[in-house]
Amino acid sequence: MRDYTRAYIDGAWVKPTGGRISDVINPATEKVAGQITLASAADVDAAVAAAAKAFKTFSKTTREERLDLLQSILSVYGRRMDDLADALTEELGAPKKFAKDVQAGAGYLHLQTAVAVLKDYKFEYHQGDRTIIRREPIGVVGMVTPWNWPINQIMVKVVPALATGCTSVHKPSEIAPFSAHILAEIFHEAGVPAGVYNLVDGDGPTVGAAISAHPGIAMVSFTGSTAAGIDVAKRAADTVKRVHQELGGKSPNIVLPDADLAKAVTENIHRLMMNSGQTCHAPTRILIPSEKIEEAKTVAREVVTSLKIGDPKGDVDMGPVVSKRQWERVQSLIGKGIAEGAEVIGGGEGRPEGLSSGYYVRPTVFAGVRNEMAIAQEEIFGPVLCMIAYRDVDDAVAIANDTEYGLGAYVQAGSVDEARNVATRIEAGMVYINGAGEDPQAPFGGYKKSGNGREWGAVAFGEFLETKALILPA
Repeated sequence: MRDYTRAYIDGAWVKPTGGRISDVINPATEKVAGQITLASAADVDAAVAAAAKAFKTFSKTTREERLDLLQSILSVYGRRMDDLADALTEELGAPKKFAKDVQAGAGYLHLQTAVAVLKDYKFEYHQGDRTIIRREPIGVVGMVTPWNWPINQIMVKVVPALATGCTSVHKPSEIAPFSAHILAEIFHEAGVPAGVYNLVDGDGPTVGAAISAHPGIAMVSFTGSTAAGIDVAKRAADTVKRVHQELGGKSPNIVLPDADLAKAVTENIHRLMMNSGQTCHAPTRILIPSEKIEEAKTVAREVVTSLKIGDPKGDVDMGPVVSKRQWERVQSLIGKGIAEGAEVIGGGEGRPEGLSSGYYVRPTVFAGVRNEMAIAQEEIFGPVLCMIAYRDVDDAVAIANDTEYGLGAYVQAGSVDEARNVATRIEAGMVYINGAGEDPQAPFGGYKKSGNGREWGAVAFGEFLETKALILPA
C-alpha cells in the first residue's frame, strides 16, 4: 500500500500540521491502494510562505537557467514513465498502455513543448519608438488539479509557471493523488529549488478554499467542474487575484451530410470512451443528418458492443470510472436518459457482464435524444454518447451552441474547407476538424461556462505573466 501521507513543502517531505489520514481507493478493485493526509489551512500558509520566499530569487533566473531546469525534469521524467503509468492505473483505473503512452505521455509532451516555446519566447519587446513592453512573472500561483487527467493537468500548469519564473502551491485531487507525489519526487531529483514547487494534499472545502482565498497567492489556476470553478472565483475575488480556469464541457460533433458517416461515428465513440468518458472536451453529443440516423445507429451499435472493458492491467479498451461516487452519478444519468425516452443503442444501466465488482460502466449510446434532455445538457463525465438528429446545417449549428458550455467541438465533412466554415460558427474554444488530433502548441480552453484563460503552448506562458510598459521620453 502506498504511503503518501506527507506534504512536499520548501523542498522537503513534511508531516502536515493538523490533517487526517484519507484512504485512496483503487477503482478496479474497490480496495484501499494507499493513503494521504488531508492537510489544513495552516499547511497552505506554510507552503505559500515557502513559495513567496523562493519567488524572490527564482523570478530573477535567466531563460537559460530555466531551460536547463526543464531539460533536467525532462530527463528524470523519462526515466520514471513506468512509475507514473503504474500509479495512474492504480489510482484512476486507466488501462496500462493508455496510462503510459497517453496519460503519462501527455506530461512528457508538454515538457518538450515548453522547452521549445521558452527558447524563443519574447519576455521584452519594443512597441514603437518610445515604449518597451515587459512580461514579468506574476508571483505565487495556487493550483488545483483534477483526477481525470492527473499528469496532464499538473504539467500544463506547473511547467509554464516554471518556464516563466513563477513559484507554486499545488493541491492535487484527493481521489487520484499518487502520480502527483511521484511528480514531486521527479521535480526534487531534477533540482527544482526549494519552495519553487509545493504539494499539499487536501479536500476542496479546506485546502482548495484556502488556496483560492489566500492573500499571498497572486493567481489561482483551477481545473474541475463549473460549480467548483464558480466557488473558486468567488473566494478569489476579495484579493483580486487572477483566476485561470478550465471547467466543464458538453462537446458537439457535427457530422455533415457528405462526411464518411461510418468513420465519423466510429472515431467519435473511440474518442469518447477513451479514459472511460472522463475527458472534459470529449465528443459527448454526435449530431447526425436525420435521414442518416438509422445508418448511424447500426454503426454505433457494432462499435460500442465491440469494446473490451475490464481489468486495466490487462489488454482492454476501457477500465472503470474513478470512484463509487462517479459510478453512481453516471448510473443516475443513464437512468434519467431512459426515463426521458431516449433509445438505448448499446450499453445501459449496471456493470458490464462478468464484472461484479469495480466501478465499471457499460459504454452506452443513446439515440432519439432531444437537446433539451438532461443527458444532452448535463456533463455526465462517463462513457455515454447522445445521438441527436438535425434537419440542416443551420439546425446543427443551433443545436451545437445550445449549451452552457463551450470547451470543445468537432466537425466532420467531405472537405476541410466546408468543415472550417461550420467550425467558425460554433461557440467553443477548440474545434477539431475531420478527425484531427491534439496540437500541444494550440491554446486549450473554452467559451461560456467552460472557463477562462488558456493552457498549452506559447499562449499559456502569457497567463502566468504580468505586463509592464516602460514609456520613454520623446
